[in-house]
Order: sequence, then C-alpha cells, then structure tokens
Amino acid sequence: MATLGATAWRAIAALLVLGISAHAARAEDAPPDRFTAAEMMEDLMYGHGTVGGPFTLTDQDGHKRSDTDFRGKLMIVYFGYTFCPDVCPADLMAITQALDALGPLADGVQPIFITIDPERDTKVLGEYLKAFHGSFVGLTGTPEEIRKVANAYKAFYAKLPPASDGEYAIDHTGLLYLMGRDGTYLGFLPPQTDGAKLTEVLRHYLVK
Repeated sequence: MATLGATAWRAIAALLVLGISAHAARAEDAPPDRFTAAEMMEDLMYGHGTVGGPFTLTDQDGHKRSDTDFRGKLMIVYFGYTFCPDVCPADLMAITQALDALGPLADGVQPIFITIDPERDTKVLGEYLKAFHGSFVGLTGTPEEIRKVANAYKAFYAKLPPASDGEYAIDHTGLLYLMGRDGTYLGFLPPQTDGAKLTEVLRHYLVK
C-alpha cells in the first residue's frame, strides 16, 4: 500500500510475525494447514502469493452473499468476533469514523465483518453491527467455511483454552484488508489504525 513507507511496513510486519507466532504457541485449535507467520507476511506484504478470492457466506439477515455482490466498490474486510473485548470494537469504530468522514464518497466503500466465532456470533451478528456504520455487512458460515475464507486472506486466528466457566477468547491478527473494485488485493492496515489514517487511505483509492 503506497501510503506508508517501506520501513514502516517492515516494522509492522515484524511485529505481526512475532504476535502470530506467540498466538500459535498457546492456541488450542491452530489448524493443521495453517501457513507460517513468515509465509503470511510474504503474501500480504510482497505479493508472493494470492490474498483474497471468491467466497460465499451468509449475512446477518440470513441471505447468501458472495464477493461478486460487492464489485464496483472498495471492500474493507475484517475478521473478528463479537465477544472480542477491545480490539474488534475499536477497529470497527475506526472504520465507522472513516466512512462518516468521507461523506458521499463512502458510498464507494463496502465494509465487511467476517466472524471467526460462528458458534457464538451467528445469532447476534445483526444486533452487534447496529453499533457501527449502517453499511456494514456481517458474514458467517460453518467453521469450515470461515476457515477457508480466512486462509485465503492469510488471516490467522485460533481459539484459546477456555476458562473455568467455559468462556473462551480467540487470538487473531485483526488486519484491515483493502480490496479493489474488481476484488483484487490492494493492501492491509494494521489493527488499531485510527479513523483519520483510514480516511486518508480510502480517499487515495476512491479518487483514482
């Protein structure tokens, strides 16, 4: 993505690799086909592999939606879960702030939230997204369907061992993926990117 210098992106990549490796070391359900942290960043940063691709999932209203439904718009794709205590709501709020700041230009952007916790999220996804921008589309599916899409986006996540009450958290990278109007991968922004920075990046692509 052209809006940050190479040095900044290398620093972000190093932090994400360390974080992913630490997450994997203590997670209980890291998938057997999980790509390594280094492979993930090679694809995300340098285009050595594909990021994204076709998907068909179910939205918060129970309708099947595919990636082709959003052609002609920039897509912000975010993998998270509604029980996430801090990072997910902060990132979704930053997306909301950016879209509000863009005004009419926001019509050219489609924010998409894909749950990585379909077992708990499917029934509450619609209500959860009401707290954020009205254009959000929430997507869910079977655990296998979600894993397939996440792998295509090089999105790492893994469930942590449950607490004594059975509740659990999910470690995840929380990247904001930006996809072009034709569905091609443009780049990513790291977790906790503020709304002003995201507005700048989106405006850069919208006025092209």
